[in-house]
Amino acid sequence: MHIWGKIIGFCFGYMFARFPGAILGVIVGHLFDKQYSKAFSGVGGFSGLLRNKNALKSRALFFYTLFSIMGHIAKSSGRVTKADIELATLLMAKLNLNKELKKEAQAAYTEGKKSDFPITEVVSEFKRFCAGQKEFIRMYLEIQIQAAVINGEIHPKAKQVLNQIAKVLGYTTEELEALIQQCMASAHFSSGEQSNHYQQPTAIQLNNAYQIIGITKDTPEKESKKAYKKLMSQHHPDKLSAQGLPEQALLLAKEKTQEIQAAWTLIKQHNTW
Repeated sequence: MHIWGKIIGFCFGYMFARFPGAILGVIVGHLFDKQYSKAFSGVGGFSGLLRNKNALKSRALFFYTLFSIMGHIAKSSGRVTKADIELATLLMAKLNLNKELKKEAQAAYTEGKKSDFPITEVVSEFKRFCAGQKEFIRMYLEIQIQAAVINGEIHPKAKQVLNQIAKVLGYTTEELEALIQQCMASAHFSSGEQSNHYQQPTAIQLNNAYQIIGITKDTPEKESKKAYKKLMSQHHPDKLSAQGLPEQALLLAKEKTQEIQAAWTLIKQHNTW
């Protein structure tokens, strides 16, 4: 039930013409509420208004910048390798892109490989559209880092591109390096190196878990919990969805939160706090 039109109408009517004006204001406000309610319900409330205005543009911009820059990173090392193509293909499959979106992603990837690809302008436009949505921007940068990590290594040229992207997005060199280390640890952790409940993890396995959370074995329990909770909040699918992450990309966020939880569980099981 919408009553703000009647309330505002009453207040302004009373200010200008006392009680007769207030009565007229309520009547006008009622008519406004009635029409406003229909329009508001017709688009599904505030979320509907946002979706109608931004959803298509958000999806198009996200996938264009994502795959065009993946293509640019792949080409930066001199040539696009089989591993680069397999990674892009795997990501398209994981995102469950339909035929139309896959064609758009492939076209963007090809465009990104051009020598005159305007990477700074493309990333700047993406940042402007994100309008300070930090978690969304971080998720995007993490995907680009994963695209640059081939067989556990990053080509120096690819790292230069990542530094360029990170700088535009507002990340320092140190912050980017921390994300790179987390992504590398994540690649090893997700490949099956982590132990199960019945095995004693190796030092490398535990170290990967620590790097994913962004702590060390000497980090106090209170600070460790704070880092874990912050990381979970940064990658929460609902938060990222609200910030504009396309529905197709939410699976990546869900996988990331599951990985963070698995790393945290391993740390808790084998820490001496």
